[in-house]
Amino acid sequence: MKRITLLMMIWLVGFAAFSQNDPQAKEILDAMSAKYRNMTGFSAEITSSLVNDVDGINEEFGGKITVKGDMYKLEMDDQIVINNGVTVWTYLPDANEVNIDTYNPDEDEISPSKIYDAYKKGYKYIYIGEETYKGEPVSAIDLVPNNKDAQFFKIKLFVSKKDSSLKSWTMFDKSGNKYTYSFKNFKENINPKDSEFAFDATKYPGVEIIDLR
Repeated sequence: MKRITLLMMIWLVGFAAFSQNDPQAKEILDAMSAKYRNMTGFSAEITSSLVNDVDGINEEFGGKITVKGDMYKLEMDDQIVINNGVTVWTYLPDANEVNIDTYNPDEDEISPSKIYDAYKKGYKYIYIGEETYKGEPVSAIDLVPNNKDAQFFKIKLFVSKKDSSLKSWTMFDKSGNKYTYSFKNFKENINPKDSEFAFDATKYPGVEIIDLR
């Protein structure tokens, strides 16, 4: 029988611990999920950034997000993304073009309406510890996908210790890109009309429609 070295034992113990979902993380994530699932809807100004230290990329974008259930409308300077849970419209202002596609909830993406429940399927979750985000104490939690071929190998969440709100999240891909999103001017329990979550071509004269369904 081959002898198990001390290093191998440490690795095995570490792997076993990492493979298990963290009860402390689950308690925090469950509270966060319940908070947003109990809202009729919400809107906020959203800031997103893309950083890649190797390639010297540091870009920041601003916009607005409106969410109701699984539906959302994300308005940025360079694009507008609307998802009604069945269809996704992506409008590109510079080209006056809209791409229409069928929404696939199983695709490897973290949408604004899924981030609060992402941990429930396909991810391991680990409590990292207490940190400070813009002067506020938060719980830092890592989500690691079970699928090794997933686009993002880790998602880091910052959850407020005060009210279980999600303050920020960062997605890390295998190319060295870090995508960070954060909210401000958050308005909860709004009730937007369902019609807001569909693209109205009459508001964009001459728009080119590309139907990919």
